[in-house]
Amino acid sequence: MAKNTIKISAKVVDTVPATVAGADKHPGWHALRKIAARITTPLLPDDYLQLANPLWSARELRGRILDVRRETEDSATLVIKPGWGFTFDYEPGQYVGIGVLMDGRWRWRSYSLTSSPVTGARTITITIKAMPEGFLSSHLVGGVAPGTIVRLAAPQGNFVLPDPAPASVLFLTGGSGITPVMSMLRTLERRGQVTDIQHLHSAPTADEVMFGAELQELARAHSGYHLTVRTTRSQGRLDLNRLDDEVPDWRTRQTWACGPEAMLNDAERVWAAAGIEGNLHLERFAVTRAAPHGAGGTVTFARSGKTIVADGATPLMDAGEQVGVQMPFGCRMGICQSCVVSLVEGHVRDLRTGVEHEPGTRVQTCVSTASGDCTLDV
Repeated sequence: MAKNTIKISAKVVDTVPATVAGADKHPGWHALRKIAARITTPLLPDDYLQLANPLWSARELRGRILDVRRETEDSATLVIKPGWGFTFDYEPGQYVGIGVLMDGRWRWRSYSLTSSPVTGARTITITIKAMPEGFLSSHLVGGVAPGTIVRLAAPQGNFVLPDPAPASVLFLTGGSGITPVMSMLRTLERRGQVTDIQHLHSAPTADEVMFGAELQELARAHSGYHLTVRTTRSQGRLDLNRLDDEVPDWRTRQTWACGPEAMLNDAERVWAAAGIEGNLHLERFAVTRAAPHGAGGTVTFARSGKTIVADGATPLMDAGEQVGVQMPFGCRMGICQSCVVSLVEGHVRDLRTGVEHEPGTRVQTCVSTASGDCTLDV
C-alpha cells in the first residue's frame, strides 16, 4: 500500500479565532472568555484555564468520560461530563460529535445522544456499537478509560421529537438504530407523554438488543407503550409490506425510523406507496460511498499555507486534519452541510455520487476527495 507524503509549508499566516459553540446562547460566559483571551496575551487562555480544570477551554468544547457501561457484548454507553460552553437544551434524537486522541491524532465520529435533555443536567450519554471496520468505535466500546478527556461538537440533527409528541407514534428501529429513539423514549417518559406508542425493533438475537431490560421495564410500566422485538437470525427480517399484521393503524401514526439502510429504503418505498411520506421521519447513520475513487493529488489549504499529498479515497477533511488544519464539521457523514468550504482551484470528487466539482463551487470536505491537485479556501 502506498504511503501518503505529507508536505507542510513554512508560510506564516495570521490565525483566525475559533468560533465557540453556544456563545450566542451564553453571552456572559463568552464575554468572560474574551476577557481571558485579552489579559493572558501572548499566551493562550487555555494555558491558564487548564491549570484549574482540563474541561475549561476558550477554543473548543471538551468533556470527560466518567463511566463506560456495557450494554451488549459489542456495545457500551459512555457517560460524559461536558465542560465549559456545552448546552443541555438539545432535542431528543440529535447527535453529538466526539473527538478522541489516538496515536497522536484526533479521530472524530458522530453518535446519537441517548440521554434525555434535562435542565440542570451535568452529563450526557452516547451509546456505541463496535463495528468490525470501525477502529474508533471498537476503542470506545472496549478500550477507552474513564477519565479520558475528549473533544465535543455541539449537538445537532433534524431527526427529533416535537414537544408535545403526536397523539400516536410508531418507532421502527433496527440494531443500533435504537440509540436516537432511546433518547426520545426517555424524554417521553420524563414528560409523562407515553400514551400511544408502537415500537417495532429488530436485532440478530435477544442478547443483542441494546437497552433490552429498560425497554421491557418501560413496557411493563406504561400500558401505552407496546414493544415488539424481532430476532432476525431466527425469525428473518421484518417485511414492511406486511406491516398491517403488526400495526394495523400504522398509516395514521407519525413514524420515526432508524436502522439498516435496507430497512430505511423499504420504509421510504412503503410510505410513498401509501401516499403518506410526510408521516415518515428517517435517520441514516452513514451515507453510502459507492463512487469510484478520484485520482488524488496535492491538497493546498490556502489560508493556513499547508499542503498534503492525499490519495483519492481520503476525504479532504481527514487530509487537512493530518497536517493540523481544523475545518468546520458536524456529522462527518455528508448530511448536515456544516463542513462546506469554497474550492479555489482544481477539482474534487464526491465520494457518494462521483460528481466532480469545479473551481468556484462549495464542497463538502467530509465526503469529497482530491481529483488532481486542488486548493481549498480554509
